[in-house]
Amino acid sequence: MEQLEELLALLDFKEMIEREDIPKIDLYMDQVTQLFEGTYGSGKRNEKEKILTKTMINNYAKDDLLFPIKNKKYSKEHIMFIQFIYQLKGSLSINDVRTVLEKLNRAVEEETVNLDKVYDQYVSLMTKQVEDFTAALTPLSEEADEAAKRMDHQDSSYMRQLYLIFSLVHHSNMYRKLAERLTDQLVELEQDNSEKN
Repeated sequence: MEQLEELLALLDFKEMIEREDIPKIDLYMDQVTQLFEGTYGSGKRNEKEKILTKTMINNYAKDDLLFPIKNKKYSKEHIMFIQFIYQLKGSLSINDVRTVLEKLNRAVEEETVNLDKVYDQYVSLMTKQVEDFTAALTPLSEEADEAAKRMDHQDSSYMRQLYLIFSLVHHSNMYRKLAERLTDQLVELEQDNSEKN
């Protein structure tokens, strides 16, 4: 478990762009990528990995994941949406990300939602889930230990690591599949609503 705690410290899942971290003035694309790189850079697997690139941001805009950008500058609201996209794209396809954010995107354009409140609740929820994830690692690690012991293999540290990876990936897949099904329900809700109107 000590090794996992060291990895968690390195990954620093608690690091997140909070609303107060977003400058009050609109940012150019380079400044946006620097903000994300500065916040999430410690979680990179290697120096070549990019957290967020200009191409990614351009693609988000082209794919209608972001409401229109004015004068090549990104508002606080754009930064919030890029944060949502950054998190969602780790598990969902770009089409699913678009589906998930479409209604919120529309509400921001129509000014019918307080995005600051939405974002603050998002940060609060994500922070709590980091704590939950950390707490859940102890039993997961113990289960991997037990599975490795039952194998009675000469390289027990490898077997333990193998079972832990299997477990983490399995959890990840279960969460992803559930998120995909919930996304499908959003599509069904939109279709039902448009049929009623």
